[in-house]
Amino acid sequence: TYPVCPQRFSNPLGAIPNCHGSNPKGTVMSWNPALIAHYPLADEVDAVETLIVPRARALGDFEVRRALPAPERQMVGPFIFFDQMGPAEFLTGQGVDIRPHPHIGLATGTYLFQGMFHHRDSLGTDQWIEPGAVNLMTAGHGITHSERIDGEALKNPDRLSGIQTWLALPAGAEDGQPEFVHAPKDALPVIEGDGIKLRLILGEAFGATAPVPVASEMFYADAWVEPGKHLPMPDNHEDRGAYVFEGSVKIAGQTYEAGQMMVFRPGDRMSMQAGDAGARVMILGGATLEGPRYIWWNFVASSRERIDAAKEAWRAGDWRHGRFQLPPGDDKEFIPLPRH
Repeated sequence: TYPVCPQRFSNPLGAIPNCHGSNPKGTVMSWNPALIAHYPLADEVDAVETLIVPRARALGDFEVRRALPAPERQMVGPFIFFDQMGPAEFLTGQGVDIRPHPHIGLATGTYLFQGMFHHRDSLGTDQWIEPGAVNLMTAGHGITHSERIDGEALKNPDRLSGIQTWLALPAGAEDGQPEFVHAPKDALPVIEGDGIKLRLILGEAFGATAPVPVASEMFYADAWVEPGKHLPMPDNHEDRGAYVFEGSVKIAGQTYEAGQMMVFRPGDRMSMQAGDAGARVMILGGATLEGPRYIWWNFVASSRERIDAAKEAWRAGDWRHGRFQLPPGDDKEFIPLPRH
C-alpha cells in the first residue's frame, strides 16, 4: 500500500507536487530554484560541521568504503552504517557470496547503481536486488539473511556498485517483528528540474514521501546534478548529511570530491553546487535517536545486554526453536559468531 500524495508536508524548498491519484508510482515533481536562493558565503564555510573520509575495508575480494560509523560521527539521523560497495568487476563464475548471518536492532537498506544480487532471509523472502529499487529489511528482535550472486547471474561477467546502509531503530522498535519490503524503481518519487534529477529512496523530502515504511522520521535520496547547478538540502530535518558518489560539489567556496561525506549544522539552509563534471550525491538524515547505540558485529542495540543476548542466541545455533532461523533455501551454512 502506497501513501497518498504528500500535499500535507511543509515544503520550504519550493517543490511543487504533481501527483496522480494516491499512488506516487511514476510521480514526477518539479521545484522552483528561485525559492531556494540562499547559498552560503565564504564566511559560512563552517556550515559543514563534520567531514568524513571513508575507510576502505576488504570483504574477501570485494572492497567497500565505510563512511559510518566514523570516529567523528556514529550516526547521521538514524543512519548508523554507510558503505559504498564497489565499483567492482566480477569475472564469469565470480560474485558476492555472503553466507547467512544475523541482525538485531536495525534496518538494512540496499540500493544498487549497477549489477544485482540475491537476497534470502529467515522470513522466507527470496528477492533479487536490482539497480534503482529499494530493499529495506527490518531486523527488530532478530533476522538472518544471505546476499549472493548465484544461478544464471554467474554465467556472465558482471559489475557491481551501490550503497548499503543500516538504520538504527528507535527504542520502541528494537524488539519488533522482522520485516522485508521491496519497492521497484518505478514506484519511487522522482523530482526534477533546473539540471537536477532526484529519486527519493526512503522517508520524506521536498514534499514527497517514499513508499517504504520506516521506523523514524528520515530522508534518503539519490541526486544527479548537472555542472554548475545547485542542489538544496531539506531544511525540515534535524540532522543532515551528503555523500559525493561521483564528481564533486562546492559548498561555501570549498570543493568536496567523490568519496567524501559532509555533515551539516542543524537548521542551516544549505545548497551545494556541482563541479565542472557534474555530481551524483546521496543525501540523508532525519531525527536523531533518543541516545547512542552499541554496535558489535552485525548487531545494533541501545544496551550491552541486548547485544550479549543476541550473541548467545547465535552461538547456540538452535535454528528450529531459537531466536534465529536460517533462510529457507539457503540453510546449509552460516557465518559463525566471531571470537572477538
